[in-house]
Amino acid sequence: MPTLSEPTIQDLLAPYLAERGGFEPPSDLYTQLSEYLDLLLKWNARTNLTAIREPEEIVRRHFGESLFAARHLAAETDSLLDLGSGAGFPGIPIALVHPQIQITLAESQNKKASFLREVVRTLRLAHVEVWAGRAESLPADRRFHTVTLRAVDNMAAAVATAELRAVRQIVLLTSSANAPALPDFPKQTQIAIPESQSRILLMASR
Repeated sequence: MPTLSEPTIQDLLAPYLAERGGFEPPSDLYTQLSEYLDLLLKWNARTNLTAIREPEEIVRRHFGESLFAARHLAAETDSLLDLGSGAGFPGIPIALVHPQIQITLAESQNKKASFLREVVRTLRLAHVEVWAGRAESLPADRRFHTVTLRAVDNMAAAVATAELRAVRQIVLLTSSANAPALPDFPKQTQIAIPESQSRILLMASR
């Protein structure tokens, strides 16, 4: 499958990276996203990392939503768990724009965890670790400032784990119809995701 040029990726992502509070994407962001896309397309041809196959839609839906979440994270975020990371969304794009955050990608499926390791190696993301297992199996004392979730299989179970692991904030990329209750994180804001009719970024903190 043909890939996309860096200028095309930049154009596709423009709605998700519109200026907010002085947010400035790193100068090498689109080069790294291009490498990431190439890896994803190559791996997805032989193992099911994402049901979305068209490069333009991968950039919009996966990269775009993830970067939208990245630019809304609290400035004090210093550690982050991407729960059920899958092909790395939103964790990898967050890592590309926030190298100061220590990020753990939790993924229990071996093929997906192997892909994540390859992305971390290729993009030289020294501040990112891959936990090849369920987030529930992390050491009991491992907690994170922020936990992110997107497109997990069992939202109820994932949210319960997120509430145990998050110190200050849970960030969900979901639809407005499927937004879960988070009683332990009462300060909640829903932000409409660009280019979408019903997708939202749910920011829940305490």
